[in-house]
Amino acid sequence: MTRQEEYFVILFKAVSYALKAEKILKLEGLPHKIIPVPKHISTDCGICLRFRPELREKIEAALLDKVEIEEIRMLAS
Repeated sequence: MTRQEEYFVILFKAVSYALKAEKILKLEGLPHKIIPVPKHISTDCGICLRFRPELREKIEAALLDKVEIEEIRMLAS
């Protein structure tokens, strides 16, 4: 049996917020990936940002007061 990899996703109310967050995280050099919102998650936006759990504090700090975040969820692949 293989161990599931845990990760976080940040959900946004609009694609423009997700793209703005991506730009900020690139400038900060914080690893992340834009992915389609998983089907089992309901949201108005079709994309979200995925990142490793150990980066949560740095990513939240980088986006604080710069981008409106709808929700941050932990998932497993």
